[in-house]
Amino acid sequence: MPLIHLLKQNPVIAAVKDQESLHLALQSDSLFISVLYGNICTITGIIQQIKKAKKYAFIHVDLLEGTSNKEIVINFLKMVTDADGIISTKASMVKAARAQGFFAIHRMFLVDSISYHNIDKQVAQSNPDCVEILPGCMPKVLGWVAEKINLPIIAGGLVCDGEDANVALSAGALAISTTNRGVWELASSLR
Repeated sequence: MPLIHLLKQNPVIAAVKDQESLHLALQSDSLFISVLYGNICTITGIIQQIKKAKKYAFIHVDLLEGTSNKEIVINFLKMVTDADGIISTKASMVKAARAQGFFAIHRMFLVDSISYHNIDKQVAQSNPDCVEILPGCMPKVLGWVAEKINLPIIAGGLVCDGEDANVALSAGALAISTTNRGVWELASSLR
């Protein structure tokens, strides 16, 4: 089943920023885990733990220590991990990830009207499978983005509770990504 359909059925992505949160995410109901930490020496082991738990792994390549903003990093991750997807704020990295067969998520921070009006240009450059909008607790803006681009949206950042998650999903987000462990436990009830 394509990842988009699985995300729709399992709309909570557990975002992990250390080994402790990874351990908890592996035990949670979340089928998807975004890795927001690690380095070139540890990423293979992190992804192996996720895959062993029969979950899907996305690597936020911008936060991976010991790498650069060059597309060769994507080739490296393809060779040394079984990750399912790549997250990046950089269009070139997202485009390279997609070319390597990764599920490509373009993460975008919407902080003002200029960043909002540039979304379609960034999407045209990166050609992602999905767009992650931060902060994800802005239902009105999520609705605008859903109307502006024809791609699935993940609401990320500041999704603090079940109400935030439900509001984001109702506003047009396909899924939510959060480091909030309490929201991970709502995964089965948000399906």
